[in-house]
Amino acid sequence: MDSIKTELVVVGAGPGGYAAAFYAADLGRKVLLIEREPRLGGVCLNRGCIPSKALLHATHQITAARDSESRGITFAAPSIDLSKLRAWKESILTKLGGGIAQLAKMRGVQVIQGRAYFEGSQSLRVETPQGQQFVSYENAIIAAGSIPALPKAFDLGNPQVMTSTEALEIEDIPQSLLVVGGGYIGMEMGTVYAALGSQVTVVEAMDNILAGADPDLARPVLAHAKKMFKEIRLKAKVLKMSTAGKQIKVEVEFDGKKVVELYDRVLVSVGRVPNSSDMGLENTGIKLDEKGFIKVNSSQQTDDPHIFAIGDIAGGIMLAHKAHKEARIAVEVLHGESSVFDKIIIPAVVFTDPELAWCGLTEAEAKERGIAYEVSKFPWSASGRALSFDRTDGVTKMLIDPETERVLGVGICGAGAGELIAEAVLALEMGATAQDIALCVHPHPTLSETLMECAEAFYGHATHTIAKKRA
Repeated sequence: MDSIKTELVVVGAGPGGYAAAFYAADLGRKVLLIEREPRLGGVCLNRGCIPSKALLHATHQITAARDSESRGITFAAPSIDLSKLRAWKESILTKLGGGIAQLAKMRGVQVIQGRAYFEGSQSLRVETPQGQQFVSYENAIIAAGSIPALPKAFDLGNPQVMTSTEALEIEDIPQSLLVVGGGYIGMEMGTVYAALGSQVTVVEAMDNILAGADPDLARPVLAHAKKMFKEIRLKAKVLKMSTAGKQIKVEVEFDGKKVVELYDRVLVSVGRVPNSSDMGLENTGIKLDEKGFIKVNSSQQTDDPHIFAIGDIAGGIMLAHKAHKEARIAVEVLHGESSVFDKIIIPAVVFTDPELAWCGLTEAEAKERGIAYEVSKFPWSASGRALSFDRTDGVTKMLIDPETERVLGVGICGAGAGELIAEAVLALEMGATAQDIALCVHPHPTLSETLMECAEAFYGHATHTIAKKRA
């Protein structure tokens, strides 16, 4: 095949990769986008954020119908057509993937399907279904993402042992499902399968689910999950796993004892690892850390002057919106601007039931860094809007600097928390004080009022709750 010359090559068409390619094209660069999958969008669109949220929405209808009984509205037991559910989910992914491809075409971004292998700092080859394609370029941005971690002890070569990739296919509804890992992926997928009817058991090595989240905010999630799931075992460990006929035999250690149990399926959700192997990175000046992540500076530059890295493969928080921001920074630096990833507020959202979202400092981080703070909370049991749809299990929490009254961090647990957190991100980015939020009129009745009243509570005059007045 003929070789291609381009100004910028982007490896990986996930939310970081295609954002970088599109932004660079908008700024006038000639861009080549390489993606090994037939459909653009990366893990987020194809095997992560989008399909998981679609399934969470679909299965939430089951629990919502059941919960309506207390309001005098009763529905018949749900009839679940898995093939139709899968087709609906797939239709969403097809529309979104097609939309990205169309946007690439309209911007003049050339797309090649295949696996990229670096042969040098400014050259690579692409192994396509039609053969090899050779590419030379001025600069490259690597956005190759990550894959679910599957420890060797759990890799039985048995399809009944799943990672998130296989779990999202919903091949069947197992009667019993073991979830190894109580992080956001395990809890989200556990929620989907529990709603569909599986008996879900979660095994988590730590003393709480959702490591990294504020325990105050994780508490309502844990309480709700205990009602939905068969069991949640904390400070527990899976010792062995083996095939036993059509089931998986698992030895678990918890509460000072060892038990052997059989499960129809096992979901292993113990983190993700970078897609940095077998890419020819050793032929460049790129350096990897001990876990295989590409080392970058605050401008997303690697140790190779011609190559940038963004998203999961560059380490840090593995979130699509972080990759998108890093894409902007890398392209701006390429364009001659001084852009850095510094003091940027990256929100985190867990789409469990209830949802959990936070941005800025958590209490644990503030204590660890010796930062002075005061806490203000507003319980959703005092929210008229939360009461109107029976979701008073939420809480809005702020960390506030006692001297300057600037908001240091915000956490929200409750229905729709992921939609509410953006106001907090804006507040932190703008250096807002608690009074700034308290003085902004919020519409009634909405859940957004919980942010206003949480800020008012800091001053001791929230309308719908009694708060201690500040000195």
